[in-house]
Amino acid sequence: MRFLRLFPAASLLLTLLPPAHSQNVRLTNDVSGGYTSAYTLATGNPYTDSVLTECSMSRGRQNEPSVAVDPRNTAVLIGSSNDYCGVFNTTVNGVPLATGPIWLGYYRSENGGASFQSSLVPGYPEDTSPYAALAQIRTASSGDPVIAWDGHGRVFMGSESSGDPSGSKKTFGDVWVARFDNPGGENGSTLNDGKRFVGSTIVQRGSSAPNLLGRFQDKTSIEADRTGGRCDANVYFAWASFNGNGANQIYLSRSTDHGASWLHLTKLSESLQSLQDPDIAITGNGNVYVTFRTFAFRNGEPDAVYYVKSTDCGATFSPPALVTTFLRWDAQDQTAPQGALGPSSPLEDVEFDEGAPKEARARDCGDFADHCVSGYTFFRVDSSPRSTADQYDSTHEYIYIVYGASKPGTTVSTGTTYGTIVSGTGSQSGAYFTRLNGATGDHTTPILLDAQAAGHQIWPDVSADGGVLHVFYYDSRNDSAYSPARPIGNDASRGTHPALDVFATRSSDLGATWATPTRVTDFTSNPNYEQFDTRAVPFNGDYLWITSFGNFSYGTWTDYRNTVAGLDAREGGDSDNDGADVKQCRAVDPVTGAVGPDTCPRDGGLDQNIYGSPTP
Repeated sequence: MRFLRLFPAASLLLTLLPPAHSQNVRLTNDVSGGYTSAYTLATGNPYTDSVLTECSMSRGRQNEPSVAVDPRNTAVLIGSSNDYCGVFNTTVNGVPLATGPIWLGYYRSENGGASFQSSLVPGYPEDTSPYAALAQIRTASSGDPVIAWDGHGRVFMGSESSGDPSGSKKTFGDVWVARFDNPGGENGSTLNDGKRFVGSTIVQRGSSAPNLLGRFQDKTSIEADRTGGRCDANVYFAWASFNGNGANQIYLSRSTDHGASWLHLTKLSESLQSLQDPDIAITGNGNVYVTFRTFAFRNGEPDAVYYVKSTDCGATFSPPALVTTFLRWDAQDQTAPQGALGPSSPLEDVEFDEGAPKEARARDCGDFADHCVSGYTFFRVDSSPRSTADQYDSTHEYIYIVYGASKPGTTVSTGTTYGTIVSGTGSQSGAYFTRLNGATGDHTTPILLDAQAAGHQIWPDVSADGGVLHVFYYDSRNDSAYSPARPIGNDASRGTHPALDVFATRSSDLGATWATPTRVTDFTSNPNYEQFDTRAVPFNGDYLWITSFGNFSYGTWTDYRNTVAGLDAREGGDSDNDGADVKQCRAVDPVTGAVGPDTCPRDGGLDQNIYGSPTP
């Protein structure tokens, strides 16, 4: 392990490692007074507001977690997620209304992840704390959190954001970065690293248009240079830019003043068009790499992983180069909307997917407008590469890449409109790894990290700082009705059941060999609970996250152990027998049969949470 560049006293490292523990820990404590203002956490001065009050009792939804360990002190971790805890912060005539924000969570641990304090990144609607004025952003919602530390006690939290504060249908599609530092300065106690909010800055603005039809920035990635070299403390932020007609592009901006301003907007994708999911890796010599996925939908481009490289601290980049192609594993179906008695309140929930119109090809399926031809209920999944590098390795210029893809030889006819490669063709998904040598452009043959005969491995992530590689992924080997012809957690009769866990593995020889994968979760979740789009469709998020420093590693994931199942009066209980309905309280008019809104969204039906744990 090569730590000595930033830590000249080797003995210091021994004091930073917390004791090992294996209990799954909840990051999103949205019950019993569990949320505290970031201003109060940093200063000790009391502050609260209606959003924080709601978050402290909401039992709401959180997904797409991120987490990052402080390289100066592994006792300090910062986590985040799409946090819906403040959504129902208005009640009228006993009915909670969805008028509050979806925002970035700020979850802080100072004991190596044994427990977390839950909060929100400042700047959300109704935030009137002294920190609110430092958030120079213009939107009423935010999501897709990404996190990175530099080597000086600063943490950076990136976001895409869209909602119009005036309440219109406009979607701004901005991307911005929040920054936190140590209130005692760089020489202050490292236990206070990343605690004081310094401000948020817009990196790139989208164009205002309804239903994502303008220029919309999404699929974010962030990384900071911790090498101590020529580019040290630079921060890099990348995203996919969607323009409404499918011709997407990847852009990157860099900051040389610790996130206060962002310069050199660079287009990375050249003539490639159907692409997304950038991820940033920085090698020990300060070179910057961005990997991304292309889709085999247009212009003859394959399903593949590409990369670009910068040798001048992110000022310019090479043309895209192919790493590897793969056989996609993109869950899909065909829409078949079904009518139903709708709720009496238009504010029963925030819009799912920002109100984007449904297309013939569905990425997720549920009830009512979200119903699909196959009749299955499932959350969206696709093949998304993630990459990283060991910033403390001055010997190699290696980029470590993982992705989920269909395993060759596992394709089957599904007998329905559901599929993972195309409609009607299913397959088993596996987690794959390849190591790119940035100095030569060569890469190792992609290998399957887990030869499990049953179950899917999806959304893998990788971390590498300090000489040890750690990989983390969702795994459905405990699905009692597993079949490559059906969605995760679905049986042949279209019923859903617990099916999803998280597994991890590690390599101590730069990816040449890997340890036997280990189950991290102590609870198998049903990821198909219909908690979104007015309790009609599931959403598990588009990623999980692992962070590490040498042998210390910590992962976070979306979890359903606290979700309360129930019946949906709009479908006469559970008329489709999908087992995916959550607890709801809806009055039914005995004369007209009209069904009212859910009056108990805080009773556990929406209790989707972020959990974390140390990993192998």
